[in-house]
Amino acid sequence: MATPHSATPHSATPVAAPAAVKILIAGGFGVGKTTLVGSVSEVAPLRTEEYLTTASVGIDDLDGVDQKDTTTVALDFGRITVSPELVVYLFGTPGQERFWFMWNDLVNGALGGIVIADTRRLDTSFASIDFFESRGIPFVVAINCFHHHNTRTPDEIRAALDLDPQVPMLIGDVRERGFGRDLLLALVDHLMELAGATPVG
Repeated sequence: MATPHSATPHSATPVAAPAAVKILIAGGFGVGKTTLVGSVSEVAPLRTEEYLTTASVGIDDLDGVDQKDTTTVALDFGRITVSPELVVYLFGTPGQERFWFMWNDLVNGALGGIVIADTRRLDTSFASIDFFESRGIPFVVAINCFHHHNTRTPDEIRAALDLDPQVPMLIGDVRERGFGRDLLLALVDHLMELAGATPVG
Protein backbone atom coordinates (compact mmCIF):
# COMPACT_ATOMS: atom_id res chain seq x y z
CA MET A 1 0.00 0.00 0.00
CA ALA A 2 1.28 3.39 -0.92
CA THR A 3 1.92 5.88 1.82
CA PRO A 4 1.78 9.66 1.55
CA HIS A 5 5.57 9.73 1.58
CA SER A 6 5.83 7.27 -1.29
CA ALA A 7 3.70 9.32 -3.65
CA THR A 8 5.46 10.82 -6.65
CA PRO A 9 6.22 14.47 -5.83
CA HIS A 10 4.95 17.15 -8.18
CA SER A 11 7.85 18.44 -10.26
CA ALA A 12 7.87 22.20 -10.75
CA THR A 13 8.57 23.55 -14.21
CA PRO A 14 12.07 25.06 -14.18
CA VAL A 15 12.21 28.78 -14.86
CA ALA A 16 14.67 29.69 -17.58
CA ALA A 17 17.22 32.33 -16.70
CA PRO A 18 16.88 35.54 -18.72
CA ALA A 19 19.25 36.10 -21.62
CA ALA A 20 22.02 38.55 -20.76
CA VAL A 21 23.21 41.18 -23.24
CA LYS A 22 26.38 43.18 -22.66
CA ILE A 23 26.61 46.72 -24.05
CA LEU A 24 29.82 48.78 -23.91
CA ILE A 25 29.61 52.57 -23.54
CA ALA A 26 32.69 54.41 -24.75
CA GLY A 27 33.85 57.91 -25.55
CA GLY A 28 36.38 60.53 -24.65
CA PHE A 29 37.14 61.97 -21.26
CA GLY A 30 34.19 63.83 -19.75
CA VAL A 31 31.64 63.22 -22.53
CA GLY A 32 28.97 61.72 -20.25
CA LYS A 33 29.55 57.95 -20.05
CA THR A 34 29.07 57.74 -16.28
CA THR A 35 26.04 60.01 -16.54
CA LEU A 36 24.39 57.83 -19.21
CA VAL A 37 24.83 54.64 -17.18
CA GLY A 38 23.37 56.34 -14.13
CA SER A 39 20.41 57.79 -16.01
CA VAL A 40 19.14 54.46 -17.38
CA SER A 41 20.25 51.85 -14.84
CA GLU A 42 17.46 50.32 -12.75
CA VAL A 43 19.90 49.72 -9.90
CA ALA A 44 22.36 52.05 -8.24
CA PRO A 45 25.24 51.99 -10.74
CA LEU A 46 28.64 50.72 -9.72
CA ARG A 47 31.16 53.49 -10.24
CA THR A 48 34.92 53.60 -9.89
CA GLU A 49 35.45 57.34 -9.81
CA GLU A 50 38.37 59.09 -8.17
CA TYR A 51 39.08 62.77 -7.67
CA LEU A 52 41.41 64.44 -10.13
CA THR A 53 44.61 65.57 -8.45
CA THR A 54 47.69 67.55 -9.37
CA ALA A 55 49.26 64.25 -10.47
CA SER A 56 47.04 64.32 -13.59
CA VAL A 57 48.19 67.80 -14.65
CA GLY A 58 49.73 67.55 -18.09
CA ILE A 59 48.33 64.02 -18.54
CA ASP A 60 44.54 64.41 -18.59
CA ASP A 61 43.23 66.93 -21.12
CA LEU A 62 40.64 69.09 -19.32
CA ASP A 63 40.04 71.39 -22.28
CA GLY A 64 36.29 72.00 -22.42
CA VAL A 65 35.66 70.11 -19.16
CA ASP A 66 37.63 72.25 -16.75
CA GLN A 67 34.86 72.00 -14.13
CA LYS A 68 35.19 68.19 -13.95
CA ASP A 69 36.76 67.05 -10.67
CA THR A 70 36.33 63.24 -10.82
CA THR A 71 37.15 60.57 -13.37
CA THR A 72 36.37 56.90 -13.99
CA VAL A 73 39.47 54.79 -13.40
CA ALA A 74 38.09 51.32 -14.15
CA LEU A 75 34.47 51.07 -15.27
CA ASP A 76 30.86 52.05 -14.69
CA PHE A 77 28.29 49.28 -14.43
CA GLY A 78 24.50 49.34 -14.67
CA ARG A 79 21.62 46.98 -15.39
CA ILE A 80 18.30 47.20 -17.20
CA THR A 81 15.66 44.45 -17.20
CA VAL A 82 13.95 44.73 -20.57
CA SER A 83 11.65 41.74 -19.98
CA PRO A 84 11.62 38.51 -17.94
CA GLU A 85 13.57 37.01 -20.84
CA LEU A 86 16.15 39.77 -21.36
CA VAL A 87 18.54 41.69 -19.11
CA VAL A 88 20.95 44.32 -20.45
CA TYR A 89 24.23 44.99 -18.66
CA LEU A 90 25.94 48.31 -19.32
CA PHE A 91 29.70 48.72 -19.02
CA GLY A 92 31.10 52.24 -19.23
CA THR A 93 34.76 52.54 -20.18
CA PRO A 94 37.32 54.95 -18.71
CA GLY A 95 37.95 57.88 -21.03
CA GLN A 96 41.57 58.84 -20.44
CA GLU A 97 44.15 57.39 -22.78
CA ARG A 98 46.23 56.01 -19.89
CA PHE A 99 43.33 53.65 -19.03
CA TRP A 100 42.51 52.50 -22.57
CA PHE A 101 44.27 49.18 -21.99
CA MET A 102 41.18 48.15 -19.97
CA TRP A 103 38.95 48.40 -23.02
CA ASN A 104 40.30 45.10 -24.38
CA ASP A 105 39.02 43.28 -21.29
CA LEU A 106 35.72 45.15 -21.02
CA VAL A 107 34.78 44.46 -24.65
CA ASN A 108 34.83 40.67 -24.20
CA GLY A 109 31.32 39.36 -24.80
CA ALA A 110 29.88 42.74 -25.80
CA LEU A 111 27.07 42.51 -28.35
CA GLY A 112 27.25 46.19 -29.31
CA GLY A 113 28.35 49.60 -28.19
CA ILE A 114 27.37 53.22 -27.72
CA VAL A 115 29.90 55.94 -28.51
CA ILE A 116 29.19 59.25 -26.78
CA ALA A 117 30.49 62.38 -28.47
CA ASP A 118 30.61 66.02 -27.42
CA THR A 119 30.30 68.50 -30.31
CA ARG A 120 32.75 70.80 -28.52
CA ARG A 121 35.43 68.06 -28.66
CA LEU A 122 34.51 65.63 -31.42
CA ASP A 123 38.13 64.54 -31.80
CA THR A 124 37.97 62.78 -28.42
CA SER A 125 35.56 60.23 -29.93
CA PHE A 126 37.79 59.06 -32.77
CA ALA A 127 39.55 56.40 -30.68
CA SER A 128 36.24 54.86 -29.54
CA ILE A 129 34.84 54.70 -33.08
CA ASP A 130 38.07 53.13 -34.36
CA PHE A 131 37.98 50.64 -31.48
CA PHE A 132 34.54 49.29 -32.39
CA GLU A 133 35.12 49.41 -36.15
CA SER A 134 38.41 47.51 -35.94
CA ARG A 135 36.71 44.71 -33.98
CA GLY A 136 33.58 44.57 -36.13
CA ILE A 137 31.32 45.44 -33.18
CA PRO A 138 28.11 47.29 -34.16
CA PHE A 139 27.58 50.62 -32.43
CA VAL A 140 25.46 53.75 -32.37
CA VAL A 141 26.65 57.29 -31.74
CA ALA A 142 25.12 59.54 -29.09
CA ILE A 143 25.73 63.25 -29.56
CA ASN A 144 25.50 64.61 -26.03
CA CYS A 145 24.17 68.16 -26.18
CA PHE A 146 24.80 69.65 -22.77
CA HIS A 147 21.83 71.84 -21.87
CA HIS A 148 20.46 71.06 -25.37
CA HIS A 149 23.15 73.28 -26.90
CA ASN A 150 24.43 72.21 -30.31
CA THR A 151 25.92 74.41 -33.02
CA ARG A 152 26.45 71.71 -35.66
CA THR A 153 24.05 70.03 -38.04
CA PRO A 154 23.77 66.21 -38.12
CA ASP A 155 25.46 66.16 -41.54
CA GLU A 156 28.37 68.23 -40.23
CA ILE A 157 28.78 65.90 -37.25
CA ARG A 158 28.68 62.78 -39.44
CA ALA A 159 31.29 64.25 -41.75
CA ALA A 160 33.54 65.29 -38.86
CA LEU A 161 33.34 61.80 -37.30
CA ASP A 162 33.62 60.09 -40.72
CA LEU A 163 30.69 57.83 -39.85
CA ASP A 164 29.44 55.16 -42.21
CA PRO A 165 25.90 56.00 -43.43
CA GLN A 166 24.39 52.92 -41.75
CA VAL A 167 25.66 53.84 -38.26
CA PRO A 168 22.73 55.32 -36.28
CA MET A 169 23.35 58.71 -34.69
CA LEU A 170 21.06 60.31 -32.11
CA ILE A 171 21.26 63.79 -30.61
CA GLY A 172 20.11 64.53 -27.06
CA ASP A 173 21.04 64.93 -23.42
CA VAL A 174 22.44 61.82 -21.70
CA ARG A 175 21.12 63.05 -18.35
CA GLU A 176 17.60 62.31 -19.59
CA ARG A 177 16.42 58.72 -19.11
CA GLY A 178 14.28 58.90 -22.24
CA PHE A 179 17.32 59.66 -24.40
CA GLY A 180 19.19 56.73 -22.89
CA ARG A 181 16.24 54.48 -23.66
CA ASP A 182 16.15 55.72 -27.25
CA LEU A 183 19.86 54.97 -27.63
CA LEU A 184 19.43 51.40 -26.44
CA LEU A 185 16.43 50.84 -28.72
CA ALA A 186 18.38 52.28 -31.66
CA LEU A 187 21.24 49.89 -30.93
CA VAL A 188 18.86 46.91 -30.70
CA ASP A 189 17.25 47.90 -34.01
CA HIS A 190 20.71 48.27 -35.58
CA LEU A 191 21.77 44.83 -34.36
CA MET A 192 18.58 43.26 -35.68
CA GLU A 193 18.94 44.92 -39.06
CA LEU A 194 22.48 43.60 -39.35
CA ALA A 195 21.19 40.15 -38.43
CA GLY A 196 18.42 40.37 -41.04
CA ALA A 197 15.63 40.48 -38.46
CA THR A 198 12.74 42.93 -38.19
CA PRO A 199 13.64 45.95 -36.00
CA VAL A 200 11.57 46.51 -32.88
CA GLY A 201 11.51 50.29 -33.10
